Amino acid sequence: MTAIPLNGETDPTRRAIIAAMNRLFAGTPKRSTGRLNVSQLAIEADVQRWHLTHQHQDLKDLFQARAAADEAKRVTHVREQDAYQELKKKYADLKKHARLLEERLQLYATAVNLLSLELQAVTERTEDTVKVRVMPRRPRQLP
Repeated sequence: MTAIPLNGETDPTRRAIIAAMNRLFAGTPKRSTGRLNVSQLAIEADVQRWHLTHQHQDLKDLFQARAAADEAKRVTHVREQDAYQELKKKYADLKKHARLLEERLQLYATAVNLLSLELQAVTERTEDTVKVRVMPRRPRQLP
């Protein structure tokens, strides 16, 4: 977020408040916890809270508007991160499933190839296969 310029502010209280706002938005507080609320802004600026709520309402409103925009960006970023993590998980699951399908395909291709070779050996009548006779099956005897 861009810093708020001092633009010729002569009032030391306003200068302190603007400098405190810039530090809070930059994430480098000196006196406060760094939370983006009016109470922490007053602590960071080293002024009484009533200066913000009664004397410098324009700065308070500007701070609250920027804090709300910053929070909205953070929420959007968190939502995007969650969606990204979910997509990564789905991608990993799909890769695992694709590997399983490829393994099955290889197994089935091998089985089909063997069956076609066996069929070809039984159905072809070449010089070598003529010598092979298929023996009739014995009827199964009951005990």
